[in-house]
Amino acid sequence: MKENNYYATGRRKNAIARVYLAPGNGEIKVNNRELLGHFKRDTLKMVIEQPLVVTECLGKYNITAHVNGGGLSGQAGALLLGIARALVKADEELKPILRKNGFLTRDPRMVERKKYGQPGARKRFQFSKR
Repeated sequence: MKENNYYATGRRKNAIARVYLAPGNGEIKVNNRELLGHFKRDTLKMVIEQPLVVTECLGKYNITAHVNGGGLSGQAGALLLGIARALVKADEELKPILRKNGFLTRDPRMVERKKYGQPGARKRFQFSKR
């Protein structure tokens, strides 16, 4: 890893994001594609860029990320955490701002497992009296 490059990992649901942060002009690449090439929705783009907007680092770093597992929403959440952690490694003074906005907290919510004798985690088969 070159000097001034920062690496961090983010997780959310079943998605894992490996984030590489380097000084640059604000280019964000996910799985060797542009940000909107991978995440089609503008809301997901907004979620991913939140740590950069809050810390006013939007045009300062180039971000390369490798994301796998889960769906688009989980991947966006994993990327958000990964970017926030990489920003803290780049500049320790950003930690209180990111912590206050909740970007450094791993979201522990996971899908509940399906139980035997049931069609889903909580759903039951239809009850028949006769």
